[in-house]
Amino acid sequence: MLRMQNLKMIYRTHLVETHALRDFSLTVAAGEFVAVTGPSGSGKTTFLNIAGLLEEHSEGVYEIDGVDVRGLSDDARSRLRNQKIGFVFQSFNLIPDLDVYDNVDLPLRYRGFDRAERKRRIELSLGRVGLGSRTKHYPSELSGGQQQRVAIARALAGDPKILLADEPTGNLDSVMARGVLELIEQINRQGTTVIMVTHDLELARRAQRNVHVVDGQIVDLDASAPRVVARRDGHAA
Repeated sequence: MLRMQNLKMIYRTHLVETHALRDFSLTVAAGEFVAVTGPSGSGKTTFLNIAGLLEEHSEGVYEIDGVDVRGLSDDARSRLRNQKIGFVFQSFNLIPDLDVYDNVDLPLRYRGFDRAERKRRIELSLGRVGLGSRTKHYPSELSGGQQQRVAIARALAGDPKILLADEPTGNLDSVMARGVLELIEQINRQGTTVIMVTHDLELARRAQRNVHVVDGQIVDLDASAPRVVARRDGHAA
């Protein structure tokens, strides 16, 4: 579970004080799929960076599975992030000189898994995203949708409890975007908590719950909106 209570994020210079998040409170239960929307500059990216332990908040409480992250050392934050969180970004962030296998392998090496365990995780995660036969391909040899699937496989290989997706379909056409979102929905149904930041309200409606952020504050918590499910013909049901 992820819990934020009265969170504030303040950026200070000698002239300006900017409140990126203001009294931001949000609880996401294990296994939920939550979409976070809002205009540019609303605080969505700041929220995601704090949720992913890439930035430390200024005030308030942030807990992951009951662990208060405030004041943790850099090493402790890194361990918690590696154990609990996977990231998927709009720009894929694949290394062009590495093939698919090695792109997924690299973060596992940093975590110290032995060769056999890395191989097991890589094959499993690439199989889950439908790219088990593309291990020797390079990013330039893949479509945008396939590159995003590699990025998702890389995140899944770490067996995260929480998947943070930042505009995961932003660089894709509508057909590729639908395929990637269906994959994320499938991952969620298998038990992974998903928090997706998106500007696309139609995609957001596919989540179980929508959170709208304006000027660093949650202005709408919608737990009752129906989740849109795609039929095999690609239309909403």
